[in-house]
Amino acid sequence: MSAFHTLGAVQIARGLVWVNEFDWSTLETAAERGITGANIIDVAENIGGRPITLQGSDNAGWLSRATVIALQAMAEALDVDGEPEVYTLTLADGRVFSVIFAPGAKPIEAKPMGRPELSTEPNPYVATVRLVTVAA
Repeated sequence: MSAFHTLGAVQIARGLVWVNEFDWSTLETAAERGITGANIIDVAENIGGRPITLQGSDNAGWLSRATVIALQAMAEALDVDGEPEVYTLTLADGRVFSVIFAPGAKPIEAKPMGRPELSTEPNPYVATVRLVTVAA
């Protein structure tokens, strides 16, 4: 087990917890009644789009200002085709995912711990990082 999560080349404190890990299913199902009254069930496998929200708290998972700035730059990066850059996320427990920053949401939220008059790179922030998986 690692002391950090890693997103691309950026190390993220493992105290950021995957808060929506079980809010997703690999199977998508839909049921409806046919004209004969029979129950018709459709099942499909979700290939990507699993949300991964890593969230810190006032007590754990702080990120430095420098890390928040690096993550913000990554969230705004596009590949050569103008698509969101795909990153490898390695969780501290060793699981690996191909991810992009979550579209349609704030990909990163961060608030400073305390009220630093002049923020410096090591200042700690409580952060939330929103990602979604993509098909590899």
